[in-house]
Amino acid sequence: MQSQKAPDNVENSGSLNPLGAIRWRCIGPPRGGRVVAVAGDPAEAMVFYFGACAGGVWKTYDGGTYWENVSDGFFRTSAVGAIAVSEVDHNVVYVGMGESCIRGDVSYGDGVYGSTNAGETWSHLGLEDTRHIARIRVHPSDSNTVYVAALGHAFGPNEQRGVFRTRDGGVNWERILYRDDKTGAIDLSIDINNPRILYATLWETVRTPWSLTSGGPGSGIFKSVDGGDTWQEITDNPGLPKGLKGRIGITVSPAKSGRVWATVEAEESGVFRSDDAGATWEKVSDNQDIQGRPWYYQHIFADTSDSETVWVLNYGAWKSIDGGKTFEQVTTPHGDNHDLWIDPLNPQRMIEGNDGGACVSFNGGATWSSIYNQLTAQFYHVTGDDRFPYRVYGTQQDNSAISVPSRSHKGAIPWGDCYTVGNSESGYIAVHPKNPNVIFSGAVGSSPGGGGNLLRYDHDTGQVRIVTVWPELLTGRGAKEMKYRFQWTYPIQFSPHDPGVLYVAGNMVFRSDDEGSSWQAISPDLTRNDVTKMEPSGGPITKDTSGAEIYGTIFAFVESPHEKGVFWAGSDDGLVHISRDGGESWDQVTPPPLPPFTLVSMIEVSPHDPASAYLAATRYKLDEPRPMLYRTRDYGQTWTEITLGIREGDYTRVIREDPQRRGLLYAGTETGAYVSFDDGDSWQSLSANLPSVPVYDLMVKEDELVAATHGRSFWILDDLSQIRQIADNPPDQSFRLWKPGRAYRLRSPFGSRKPSPGKHYRLSLGADVTYTESVGPRNETVRKFLDAGENPPHGVVIPYFFAEKPESDVTLSILDSAGQEIKTFSSVAPEEDTADGVPELVLAAEAGANRFVWDMRFPAAHKMPGDKTTEDIVSGPLASPGTYQARLMVDGQTQTQTFEIVKDPRVPASQADFDAQFQLLMQIRDKLSQTHDSINDLRSVRRQVDEWEQRAEGRPSAEVISASAASLKEHLSAVEEELIQVGYKGARDRLHLPVKLNRKLAELTAVVANADFAPPQQAYQVFEDLCSRIDTQLTSLQKIMDDEVPRFTNLVHEMEIPAIVPNASRPR
Repeated sequence: MQSQKAPDNVENSGSLNPLGAIRWRCIGPPRGGRVVAVAGDPAEAMVFYFGACAGGVWKTYDGGTYWENVSDGFFRTSAVGAIAVSEVDHNVVYVGMGESCIRGDVSYGDGVYGSTNAGETWSHLGLEDTRHIARIRVHPSDSNTVYVAALGHAFGPNEQRGVFRTRDGGVNWERILYRDDKTGAIDLSIDINNPRILYATLWETVRTPWSLTSGGPGSGIFKSVDGGDTWQEITDNPGLPKGLKGRIGITVSPAKSGRVWATVEAEESGVFRSDDAGATWEKVSDNQDIQGRPWYYQHIFADTSDSETVWVLNYGAWKSIDGGKTFEQVTTPHGDNHDLWIDPLNPQRMIEGNDGGACVSFNGGATWSSIYNQLTAQFYHVTGDDRFPYRVYGTQQDNSAISVPSRSHKGAIPWGDCYTVGNSESGYIAVHPKNPNVIFSGAVGSSPGGGGNLLRYDHDTGQVRIVTVWPELLTGRGAKEMKYRFQWTYPIQFSPHDPGVLYVAGNMVFRSDDEGSSWQAISPDLTRNDVTKMEPSGGPITKDTSGAEIYGTIFAFVESPHEKGVFWAGSDDGLVHISRDGGESWDQVTPPPLPPFTLVSMIEVSPHDPASAYLAATRYKLDEPRPMLYRTRDYGQTWTEITLGIREGDYTRVIREDPQRRGLLYAGTETGAYVSFDDGDSWQSLSANLPSVPVYDLMVKEDELVAATHGRSFWILDDLSQIRQIADNPPDQSFRLWKPGRAYRLRSPFGSRKPSPGKHYRLSLGADVTYTESVGPRNETVRKFLDAGENPPHGVVIPYFFAEKPESDVTLSILDSAGQEIKTFSSVAPEEDTADGVPELVLAAEAGANRFVWDMRFPAAHKMPGDKTTEDIVSGPLASPGTYQARLMVDGQTQTQTFEIVKDPRVPASQADFDAQFQLLMQIRDKLSQTHDSINDLRSVRRQVDEWEQRAEGRPSAEVISASAASLKEHLSAVEEELIQVGYKGARDRLHLPVKLNRKLAELTAVVANADFAPPQQAYQVFEDLCSRIDTQLTSLQKIMDDEVPRFTNLVHEMEIPAIVPNASRPR
């Protein structure tokens, strides 16, 4: 295999794309999403892998304590259906893309990826059109021989499905088992005692937007005894159920050749066992607790050492120790269990995948690792409140609705800063405009009651009210029998004109003026109302009426922000309507090129023009995964398709317009994000470092773009000011300094210390977050958070662009409002480290987009080489709120931009308070610099006195010089020992040795700067007292320099030794 970086979604600051340096950050929550693919390393006991259903491949090196993504930058798609690690070479890993538990929100894959270095790099190995891969098996003694069970397209027929084999590590593939273009392979098992024997199951299945079919004549069980060259169907062998089959799981016991189990969807479903290699079968269990939703589960796994032990995964995880006759449930951290890997040599070691994430056990499932360390949540929609910092809200598939802060004062966003806001997993979410503690969310599939479950959560009380429009339970029935039809994901919106008005949409639009206590329909049925597409879902064997296939509903709804009572509605069967009279009448304004039964995913009314709107649509559930975006400028009378630049196959779910720049559009697709600077006429990628992931919704909040991903939690693109400036004026010069966006003057728990190796487990007291640190290419500290969301950069982000790499040194100066220089940074690295060993930041100066983050701090006090007494507390004062300047100089040319530092809106401090604080901090800094400079001078003199004394040895006047040197050094040391604790070597001495003046003064900095307030009077008093005591010592030092040093110099002058230089080699 030759590793390849994926062409999309990879940050490249050296690109001439002016967007090359933008950066997204994941805010969490660190709560796992769905996992159907897991594997363990057979040689490394603490190493495991899991594949998220739309979040790529993750690896743990510590038994599931922490996980890190290893596929970003290599994979073009995100949904993982299967993982296998070679038992003969644990560095060889294969991944099959596209999950086979084909929910309505399923994401497609693009074939097989492989790694020969345990996931460090990956290569694409083909089978791209398989779309959904259920299982990969590697030959137990040949890592180049691999079998793939490919389901194929979930939403339509295709040829590339069945069982495939490679004998050269994925260079070439051959299809070795195939039924037809509607039937794919769903499970595969190898007899490790005789790897020429394989068992495979085929599944005839298809999804449409309104139905799920599981089973048909194509489903069956097959066996090969020659490594897959030929196959024999054993579906109707004695003991197996008769009639149609659906999904079938199969496993062969490694502990007993010939023993095979199968869990079969059929009219007589159950667990079946064969003890003669599939020739005959016995039904050993008809326990219906392990047969629920067979299209979604049917997972069965033999224990690797005990022939009587077998596992079946369903809603729960079930284990039998009597050959499958009886089962007991094993508790896992989450329900809906899908995959299990058991160590071939130690069956107590295992990893399990479920709809809440992946979990590891070392005691056979008695205890499991946490799922609250995986940033793989699947969200449907996103909204925010108006607090500072604003909070982000969404509903997570197979979990709850949740609120996540957009940033945290703790330095990262830990799980403890998040909270649930109702047990909604499936829909829109809306925050009350006047009370952010009240949240409404759609909860189809996760809430009691029937109909389109709607919840009202009150954070003050923690209570959840069910305020569904028509709460009648109708499971097992088709949509045609329902009074109102609500989709799995249905619109919920407060009126932008009246915060007391709430709208929801089923097949009609409903309005409530009392927070859901009563409802009024304000529209007729705005769908095609095609009853042929409203039968109960599932079959022909097992019905499945969870609500995900309810069809003929309004999927997109919005009230115009400009005009009260102007409504737009788009249906999941391809109609668009508008009302301009509060719902009294409705006109159909469907775009003519929009094919029937297209899902209208999103309608966005332009924030700039009431007649303009944008529409995102998709037909991926009809097996047509292509982008579909439209624009109207006349209330829907005419439409223009606007998809140029979006990759074919990258289907679209959301489109938004920037509220500050007309025609600046953002779109979310199946693999990432796009931006248009020309009102949709052309598009380019906005993904940058955003991983390949489905983007279901986007929200422009203040100056940030928030993405609800369906597999990697929430992400935020900070500071849209640069993108808005590019929209106004694309770069057309040799270089461009963009105007920095507004920066909030917030605090960070991180100081100026050097990064240290290994994991760190706490940001501050009460902020338990795990992260690693490293030094970036520009000497910046790079932190990677393993179980928390990421804060925005702490400081002012200064973006700039070079058409070509500059030939000379580039400098960036930070100036105050009067033009006085605060600090200058250079693209040339300094030749020597600073006194404390913390390297100076180096300015990026590459062709294309660059950025620099100024931490808003003035230069720190002068330091001393090797000083341990103040190294962890000496930093420059934080700039006061106000206007500042950035000046970029390159090749003799200069550009300057102003920017604003603003205070935390939550604090009551006035500008005068900030200025007083800043002034005192500067006084403390300058006094500390004076103190340290004097100590450095003192030590420089003492070093030279030592040298003279050594050179005088053996001379007639040596005794006189030695006596004079001893007296001088004694007097110098007396001053030094008052200014600094000379015996301090490390942390042990902090409470052991008496603190001296420089540490006292440095510590006063923390007292003054700890929060946003004017210094208390006692701080001034302590400062004055310390200054007086320091000045006393500095006066003594100056007297020594003026009197004793010259006398000593004269004494040794006759020896022709160079004179003493008091400030020689003074560090700064």
